Amino acid sequence: MAKNLSSTHEVQQPSLKRKSLKVIPTQELGVILILITLIAILGATAREKFLNPNTIFNMIRNFSWIAVAGFGELLVIIIAGIDLSVGSTMAFSGLISAMMLVSGFPVPVAVIGGLAGGLLVGLVNGLLVSKGHLPAFIATLGMMSVVRGIVYGVTQGQPVMKLPLGFLNIGRIDVPILGLKVPLPVILMLVIAVLMHMFLSKTIWGYRIYALGGNEQSTRLSGVNTGWLKILVFSLAGLMAGTGGILMTARLGVAMPNAALGYELDVIAAVFIGGASTSGGSGTILGVLIGAAIMQVLRTGMILLGIDPYWQNAAIGMIILISLMVDQLRRRS
Repeated sequence: MAKNLSSTHEVQQPSLKRKSLKVIPTQELGVILILITLIAILGATAREKFLNPNTIFNMIRNFSWIAVAGFGELLVIIIAGIDLSVGSTMAFSGLISAMMLVSGFPVPVAVIGGLAGGLLVGLVNGLLVSKGHLPAFIATLGMMSVVRGIVYGVTQGQPVMKLPLGFLNIGRIDVPILGLKVPLPVILMLVIAVLMHMFLSKTIWGYRIYALGGNEQSTRLSGVNTGWLKILVFSLAGLMAGTGGILMTARLGVAMPNAALGYELDVIAAVFIGGASTSGGSGTILGVLIGAAIMQVLRTGMILLGIDPYWQNAAIGMIILISLMVDQLRRRS
């Protein structure tokens, strides 16, 4: 019996790889065309403001923490789950780092503390889903409220300010590269993107994550401990959200208790726009990068065109619905 299961697993691997090679580039190409179209439209309608180098680099800087948090969200969506606590985790990690800094801890120690906080939230999410057998939607919805409540309770609704310059530089300084001043958060985002891409595409754990999203029962029968794999996925998602929260806090210069409120919408939208499927088993880091860029271009474009900010969430919601509809059509075909 074990031999038969092993042989079946070996036969399935090449077919999964062929499918990935065929589908993923097409998805990414379509999303890239959407991004180019948006840039062309905004470049024509608000050329002087939109094509300004400062505007462009500020856009890239501002979506960097959304993209980083999206890398972790992608892992959860690949295994056919969802993480609704990502915004609260970002605020939680930023708050931990800020409170450690004002208490006199060095910047590296405070950053590690913030990352540990994000990892802890992700670990709890993973345990609730894996060992507690809760649906990911319910578990992370509860943790979203729990973590946000902790943030408000610890701060009593007051911001943590007067952060040291060494920490603020993480989100604000520019690094000269080939004559251009590239924001440090953008460089960190790209480095993390490469590492996450290598993890998903070049390691056995990455293959197992895709396999888990494709067919959990077959993955379990092939000998993979799916419970611990879910814990790993949610822990990494928490770590990525924590990283995004630290970048955001360093850029803003203050840890607000309502920071990243509603960012769940942006992060999840970036992942689905980038080509991930609600049924799991698909999605790429490059897709998340492009999806996050589309989100930021849309927000910036609506501001430059004078569209009321209150309508922005409605537009983002419509984009999510359209992305899900496209995913359903792709699955049926």
